[in-house]
Amino acid sequence: MELMTDDRLQRVLKYVRAFIFIFSILAISLMVLIGSVIIYAKSKGAPPLSVSQSSIFYSKDGSIIGEAHSGEKRYWVSLADISPHLIDATVAVEDRRFFSHHGFDPKRIAGALLADIKAMAKVQGASTISQQYARNLFLEHEKTWNRKLNEALYTIRIEANYSKEEILEGYLNTIYYGHGAYGIESASYYYFGKPAADLNLAEASMLAGIPKGPGVYSPFTDSERALARQKTVLDSMVENKDITRAEAEAVLAEPLVYGDREHLPKEFMAPYFQDAVRSVIRHDLKLEKELEDGGLHIYTTLDPKMQEIAEEQITATFDPNSTMQVGFVAMEPKSGKVLALVGGRDYEESPYNRVTQAERQPGSTFKPLLYYRALEKGFTPSTGFRSERTTFQVDEGRSTYTPHNFNHYYANDTLTMMQALPLSDNVYAVKTHLLLGKSELVKQAKKMGIESNVKAVPSLALGTSPVRVLDMANAYSTFANGGKEVQPVFIEKVVNYKGEVLYERDAKAKQVLDKDVTFVLNHMMTGMFDTALNGYMAVTGNAIKDKLTRPYAGKSGSTETDSWMIGYTPQLVSAVWTGYDKDQNITLWTEKRYAKEIWAGFMENALKNKSVVAFQPTDNVVSVKVNPQSGLLASEDCPVSRMTYYVKGSEPTEYCTKEAEGTEQEQAPPDTTAPEKKEKWWKKLVPWM
Repeated sequence: MELMTDDRLQRVLKYVRAFIFIFSILAISLMVLIGSVIIYAKSKGAPPLSVSQSSIFYSKDGSIIGEAHSGEKRYWVSLADISPHLIDATVAVEDRRFFSHHGFDPKRIAGALLADIKAMAKVQGASTISQQYARNLFLEHEKTWNRKLNEALYTIRIEANYSKEEILEGYLNTIYYGHGAYGIESASYYYFGKPAADLNLAEASMLAGIPKGPGVYSPFTDSERALARQKTVLDSMVENKDITRAEAEAVLAEPLVYGDREHLPKEFMAPYFQDAVRSVIRHDLKLEKELEDGGLHIYTTLDPKMQEIAEEQITATFDPNSTMQVGFVAMEPKSGKVLALVGGRDYEESPYNRVTQAERQPGSTFKPLLYYRALEKGFTPSTGFRSERTTFQVDEGRSTYTPHNFNHYYANDTLTMMQALPLSDNVYAVKTHLLLGKSELVKQAKKMGIESNVKAVPSLALGTSPVRVLDMANAYSTFANGGKEVQPVFIEKVVNYKGEVLYERDAKAKQVLDKDVTFVLNHMMTGMFDTALNGYMAVTGNAIKDKLTRPYAGKSGSTETDSWMIGYTPQLVSAVWTGYDKDQNITLWTEKRYAKEIWAGFMENALKNKSVVAFQPTDNVVSVKVNPQSGLLASEDCPVSRMTYYVKGSEPTEYCTKEAEGTEQEQAPPDTTAPEKKEKWWKKLVPWM
């Protein structure tokens, strides 16, 4: 063999050096390029992986009551809550080397390129799961070089900033499975009526094949193509060693059973309540953007059973032909949780919420606020005023005001507070109101959560300033819980799709009312159903007392256009308003009874299986048997009696006599004026005397 000459050797070495130099330049350039890409990906930071998702409303017991979405039904679930069969099937058919590549699969790209060259057409895709995810999140599906470049850049950023598990979870929650189902959870419910976690191998292999062409491979669109695609998925799983050939054949031999084509097993209930929840999210919690972006899990206070009872009771009570409306709300007094809410008789016909939006005159349901203030100022259940037609001079004598009792009935005698409250005597209420000072009731209303602009006028004692049903229920909750401040609570917790808690209710409550006075009032309000307090007319709860099987406190109220009933136990408060939207007078006797009947039916059914709980006397109250008419201790001469509570030291000490019963003169209540004012208290009521 002839030895290589020096010249030839030099030429070879020259080529080798040139090759090494060029290779080094290319390697360095490649390293610089890779480094630049990594620096770019890191400097740009992690792209947001949030997508438009459905927000889900949960009831108190964890059941789904509704959703909010922007047209795409999408429900985010963690990778741990997705069937392993679905994960294996998706990776096998979409991107077998997903867990080993860095966003791009060179082998797959080369294979797709060769397949396209052989077929002289675009027949095989090479996009990885990461690339598809980038496209779904940030890009249009147009086929341009600019889109391809952006897709590559987004893919690099996603791979550089997120784990494979995070990418796969996001991909499975964003891809489209057809029929409006975005994401695996929605698809799983739509096709098979179950959560993604419960998918078996057959169901998972069918679903994994759909995203390649949702309009083609959906079993509801073309069952033959869907089955052929499922076989392709199973073959891929066999090749990827996820399953055996025998398992694949067994799946293909069994027909699939599909669900009811529902995106979630939801029961859309309490639409007025859901609207109230949305309002709280937007205006109180300031999470409007988060609600719009979606993916929230909103845990509400709604009790589905109580909601059902309320709706059934309303439907059963109203004449179907009546055009009257209703506002109903039930609350847990200790916490303020709204357990049931009906804002009208037909949401589809009128979504206007008569509990949270409408303001109506509360009538005599406002009186307990007045009487609490009076008791706090030193009045007692025995404090008496004469009930007769009375014209009051007000505004320093510049005008007059004449309140009227129901049907112009008057006792024409002295009434005690314990009797005036259940008889709903208007003259007694106005006298109390004017004696305390008109501003005192305004202060009390604000203190108890009445947000409406109530006016300091003589008629305020009779509930002439419009208020919301929700506020009245909240005020009564303060009585029912022993005087602790509460606010209506619709939401317990809000969690985003990542599991981060955005809001959680603070359960703290402070004492705002005197506990002893509150108990005295609560006991007086049970008198609405006690016939021992009948006087010149029957107690206002007489018509429904036979329907009640446990002690309740309550108060009804009415105006020409409004009918109310609010009542409670320590466990539950409910408020009912009935009337017409356009201030039409309530004239039919049956319509005037609706509010009380709805309330009684709801309370009895809602508490049916719960223990009977009475209001517990506080340490600083005493009970004595009192003759209701005179307000004095019951005796043989005055045998009609009722056990009545007083703040210690304010209870009566004298016994009733025949002469006292029914003839007791109007008593002088405690002086609530400043010490320097010596004017007689009754001069405010009868300045002409």
